[in-house]
Amino acid sequence: MPMDHLSSIIHYRFLTIELWIYAVAFGAVFAGFGGKKIASLVFGRFIKLSEKTRFAFDDIILTSLQKPVEWGVLAAGLYVALRILPLPQKAFDLQKLVTSLANGTTVALVIWFAIRLADGLTGLWEKQARKTESRLDDQLVPIVRRSSKVFFIITGVVLVLQNLGYSVGSLLAGLGIGGVAVAMASKDTVANLFGSIVIFLDKPFHVGDWIEMNGVEGTVEEVGLRTTRIRTFANSLITMPNSLFTTQAINNWSKMKKRRIKMTIGVTYDTSPEKLEALVAAIRRIITDDPALRNDFFLVNFDAFGPSSLDLFIYCFTVTTNWSEFLEVKQAFMLSIMRTVKELGLSFAFPTQSLHIERFPEGFSSLSTGQRPQ
Repeated sequence: MPMDHLSSIIHYRFLTIELWIYAVAFGAVFAGFGGKKIASLVFGRFIKLSEKTRFAFDDIILTSLQKPVEWGVLAAGLYVALRILPLPQKAFDLQKLVTSLANGTTVALVIWFAIRLADGLTGLWEKQARKTESRLDDQLVPIVRRSSKVFFIITGVVLVLQNLGYSVGSLLAGLGIGGVAVAMASKDTVANLFGSIVIFLDKPFHVGDWIEMNGVEGTVEEVGLRTTRIRTFANSLITMPNSLFTTQAINNWSKMKKRRIKMTIGVTYDTSPEKLEALVAAIRRIITDDPALRNDFFLVNFDAFGPSSLDLFIYCFTVTTNWSEFLEVKQAFMLSIMRTVKELGLSFAFPTQSLHIERFPEGFSSLSTGQRPQ
C-alpha cells in the first residue's frame, strides 16, 4: 500500500509532466552546480601544482581553461535537464531551440577559452619583451593581443549565428547592399588602421619614448590598432587617433643625441677688454675640462653691446640627454661661470638707466631743503 501511494505521487502529472521527470531534471541541474564546484576545486589544485614547475605554458593553459570548463559543466547540467523535460515541438520546436542554444553555448565557451589563452600567451610575451633591448616587441604585443581578440570574437559571432539557424552568407550579402555607406562611415577607422601600420613600419617612436606632437607632449604608453595613448607629464592620459601620426610632424625627444645649453650673460660696462677676453677664455676652459659637456663643438664669444651690459653668447651641449641629469650639469656649469666672474673681479650687469638733466628748474634747491620757493 505505501508503494502504491509513492507510485501515485511520482507519477502525478503537473502541466502534463510527471513529477519523477521534474525530479530527474532537478537532479541534472543540481549535478551541474555540483560539477562546477568540483571543477573549480580540481583546477585550483592543478594550478597550484603547475606553479611549481619551470614552464609557464601549463599555468597559462590551466588558468585559461578553468572558467570555461566550470561554466561548461553547469551548462551541460542545464542542457541535460531541458532534454529530460518533454518540451513541446508542435507549435514551436523548443527541443530544436535548446539544441541550437547548446551548440551556441559550446562555441561561446571555446571562444572564451581562446581569448583567455591569447591574453595569457601575450602576457608571457610581454614579460619576455621587457627583458630585451629592442622596443619593437613591446609595441607589437598590444596590437597582437587586440587583433587576436577581435578575430576570435568575430569568428564566434559567425559560428553562433550559424548554430541558431541564421544564414551568414545572406547577412553578408545584405551588408553588401549598404557597403558604400559602411565604407564612408568607417573611413576614419581605416585611416587609423593605416596609421598604426605606418607607426609599426616607419618606427617614428616606440613605447616609452618622449614625444611631442600637435601640442601634446608626454611618454608613449601604448600603441594600438586605432589609437595611441600618451601619458603627459601632468600624469593625465591622452588618447590620439593613429591617423594624426601620418599627417603631423612628430618631435621625438628621446632620439636626441645631445642636449643644448644656450644662454647670454652680461657684465658691467666698466669691464676692461683684457678682463673680458680673460672671462671668455676661462668659460671656454670650463667647457673643455668638464667631462659632462661636449667639447667637439661650442661657442663662447663677446656678442653685443647691450643696453646695460657687455653680452657674452654661450652655446654648448651636454653629453647626457636625460632631463634631470641635464639640469644638474647645466646648474654646475652656471655655478662655475659665477665663480669665474667673481675670481676675475667682475660683476654681472642688471638693467639700469641713467637720467641726464640739462638744467634744474628754479626753486629746486629750495625744494630739496624743504623750504617753500619764493
